Amino acid sequence: MAKWGEGDPRWIVEERADATNVNNWHWTERDATSWSSDKLKSLLLGLCVENEEGCCEVSEVSKLEGEASINNRKGKLIFFYEWNMKATWTGKSKSGIKYKGTIEIPNLSDENDMEDLDISISLNKDEPETPLVQLMKSKGSEKIRMALGSYVDYLKTEFTQGMILPTANGMVQLQSTSQSKCKADKTQISSSSSTAAPVHTGVKIPTCKFSIRETFLTSPADLYRVFVNKEMTQAFTHAPAMVDAEKGGKFRLLDGNVLGEFTELVPDEKIVMKWRYNNWPCEHYATVTLHFGDRSSETELKVDCRGVPDNDEERTKDGWKRYYFEAIKQTFGYGARLF
Repeated sequence: MAKWGEGDPRWIVEERADATNVNNWHWTERDATSWSSDKLKSLLLGLCVENEEGCCEVSEVSKLEGEASINNRKGKLIFFYEWNMKATWTGKSKSGIKYKGTIEIPNLSDENDMEDLDISISLNKDEPETPLVQLMKSKGSEKIRMALGSYVDYLKTEFTQGMILPTANGMVQLQSTSQSKCKADKTQISSSSSTAAPVHTGVKIPTCKFSIRETFLTSPADLYRVFVNKEMTQAFTHAPAMVDAEKGGKFRLLDGNVLGEFTELVPDEKIVMKWRYNNWPCEHYATVTLHFGDRSSETELKVDCRGVPDNDEERTKDGWKRYYFEAIKQTFGYGARLF
């Protein structure tokens, strides 16, 4: 037995202002519940499928109950997540008839393989029969399964940033396992730390700002409508979109790759929004301001972007030019000279 003061140095925790977990030796736990809730909604909302019968999309996540967390012990990450979800899907046939149904996912957890996930698709009782139900049960279920698989991938990569710290020799050793194998340990740890205040951690992201300009052969009013009208947005993106054009309203475009929230709307003059790519770190948004300048028979659109991650500056610029500017001109015939 070691004498007092001669114990294993790995058990010695220095009193440090940064509260660093030396050598990743001690249990640390990060609550991923709130992050997971936002991520699951962003991945599911707006998800769509279509065939010759019509199209369907996930229009609302009405129930999202559960929890998620990550533990770090001796450099090993242990994941726990358990969710019970209910969502609404809406469909529209080629003839214009609209339908509504439900999606139930009772067992998304680390104990179940994604292939075994139970996804129940049904049509509301007061709705007439439609082949769109089968579309949702086949292609819809497949897309939902892929979206939930993406959530697990994001949980194990994006959310874990900063949990494994360099050891004394400067190396980072990352191992992970499902927490279902360690539920007894988790229960014991949770019972002893349930009264502790939650710790919110994050990673500072280097960002940049830039402006781009483009001229369109149309009026400011017509160009403004392109960004706030759902049907027009779907036309130039060639995909279902969610656009709630009011202060605090959400938008989701390009199969969920772009999403955000409107923070200011001045008709025919200015739009300010929180804007992000879906694969940016969770809850990180750029501030994008659109200025519509009247140039007689033309409109000059100035796009100011602030808070874009440094490593995504060029992709963001190219994305605006390709998927907004060029697509809008080609779709509505607003072509004009390039700057």
